[in-house]
Amino acid sequence: MSRITWRCGMPTKIECGCGIFEPMAQELPTARIQLGPCTYVPLNLPPFELKWQMSSDGKGVVSPCLVRKKTVALEPEEWVRQHWLHYLSSDLGYPLSLTSVELPLDLNGQAQFADVVCHNPDGQALLMVELKRPDVALSRAVLDQILRYHLKVRTPLLVISNGLHHQGYRFNGTQFTLLDSIPRYEEMNA
Repeated sequence: MSRITWRCGMPTKIECGCGIFEPMAQELPTARIQLGPCTYVPLNLPPFELKWQMSSDGKGVVSPCLVRKKTVALEPEEWVRQHWLHYLSSDLGYPLSLTSVELPLDLNGQAQFADVVCHNPDGQALLMVELKRPDVALSRAVLDQILRYHLKVRTPLLVISNGLHHQGYRFNGTQFTLLDSIPRYEEMNA
């Protein structure tokens, strides 16, 4: 079983309504993974054998989504999403059948989409993950984005990640606390 070590020790701190947010320094690994004409950054998530094929125009890569059961363009953010879906299901036991991808949300009349939301069998949302491509730093803006989504989908767990760095928060009904790791599905569904 793999376990992600959360990287939260940056010296710059931002005070926010949910506690202290510590932004991640953005340093991309020099190693690369080549899939056809596309190059991807190795992520700080457990590796898995991602199925892929060339796009019909031969300029990109497509892959079957683990949740949506359709082929999607393997853009950098999708590369991160598929690794997270694999990690959540294979390592932490969150059922893919109870996981939503790009869940539509209406925020003040504007359509927004939560990247990943995991539910229990009763449909209660347990975990929401906001994903960015590896070259996008985890910033206050990323945290603010998932906090806006949290106003609509009140999950006890929030995670922001660019595939290289991850931050998780637990919401107890009144405040957020920083997590050292994500609880397994059994712990959340007990």
